[in-house]
Amino acid sequence: MRFSNLLFNSLKESPKEAKIISHQLMLRSSMIQQHTSGIYTWLPLGFKVLKNIENIIRSNQDEIGCNEMLMSTIQSSELWTKSGRYADYGKEMLRIKDRHDNELLYGPTNEEVITDLFSNYVNSYKGLPKYLYHIQWKFRDEIRPRFGVMRGREFLMKDAYSFDLDHNTAVETYKKFFMSYLKTFKELGLQPIPVKAATGAIGGDLSHEFQILAKTGESELAYDPELVSQNLLDKSYEEITSMYSASDEMIDKSNSNAVIGRGIEVGHIFNFGTKYSEPLECYVLNNEGKKIVPYMGSYGIGVSRLTAAIIEAFHDDKGIKWPFNISPFKINIISSNDKFSNIAENLYDTLAQKYINISLDDRDLSLGRKIKDSELIGVPWTIIIGKSYDEKNEFEIINRSSGEKFFVNNLKIENFKFEQYTP
Repeated sequence: MRFSNLLFNSLKESPKEAKIISHQLMLRSSMIQQHTSGIYTWLPLGFKVLKNIENIIRSNQDEIGCNEMLMSTIQSSELWTKSGRYADYGKEMLRIKDRHDNELLYGPTNEEVITDLFSNYVNSYKGLPKYLYHIQWKFRDEIRPRFGVMRGREFLMKDAYSFDLDHNTAVETYKKFFMSYLKTFKELGLQPIPVKAATGAIGGDLSHEFQILAKTGESELAYDPELVSQNLLDKSYEEITSMYSASDEMIDKSNSNAVIGRGIEVGHIFNFGTKYSEPLECYVLNNEGKKIVPYMGSYGIGVSRLTAAIIEAFHDDKGIKWPFNISPFKINIISSNDKFSNIAENLYDTLAQKYINISLDDRDLSLGRKIKDSELIGVPWTIIIGKSYDEKNEFEIINRSSGEKFFVNNLKIENFKFEQYTP
């Protein structure tokens, strides 16, 4: 992508309405623009990041056998009335009527819809287990939307749902999703703290939140330091959940070994048994031909919220520091003046054959301004064609995360391993 073609206009100062770093940097780097209270337009840079995060989540869901689908944003109220949640959900749910006076809602979650769908397609234990997921926009009418996309009214979620034959197999499925979530977050450059959580309005008897440490987090956390100092993927579910972690009112103040911090919730998983399948009359036949109610679970990741959470985790006073695999651009090429424009174009064409999402800042601006914008956007690698190239035929390559500089001969630039960047 050439910057001259990009919808982009960086801001030097943070807008007054932005109170936390992620909101400030997302506005300053032209990632988002507010449409109305709690609702944002995702501009090209922000949308690129959103899709990169989404694709990592998708690949890990596919890996454990989830079927991707897409449920509608608008739902009928009938299923919610049948499950008993329509009257209980509160004012956060946006309720509407069509021209025929039918009651509809903008789905804040999809347990009812997925249960009804499953019952229409699976009627035998032989079809179990079954895992289904989608990535869809949701709406919740927050009283006080704040902190940009961290707590907006419209947000992008990944929702997965599992159907199992009995409680024991449902718990094993829960463990599978738990470990898959840890792998997903690691690929995003994060190591969340799994915290046992209350089931709330979703229901059930087993639930965990995945919290990212951040000073601006809404939750207070207490946790065993081993949860952030070790590779949790080397451990079992049982080992991980045996280590102490708690949030807010569940914190044991007498635990002197726990580290206190603040966290941002980026994922939440539930095992809720037959809470929805039973009232919605969802049955399968067992091996004896008898009707049984399948056991269910749900597994959510806030995709749009993750964008802000990652910025809260990776930034400095210059701007964002994106992990390599989710950055809107992997490499940004800058030439100091028109003298090197042809060289920059040739390098851009060369590297674009090997890497997706390469950018070339071809704007008629000073070198200093281009470098500052590259730092603000958080591109992992910036290549500068200037004095070093003029004197030594060398490209100056800067690592955004560490600030480390490399000087690479033009004959060797194609073999430089940009992938080595890991936050």
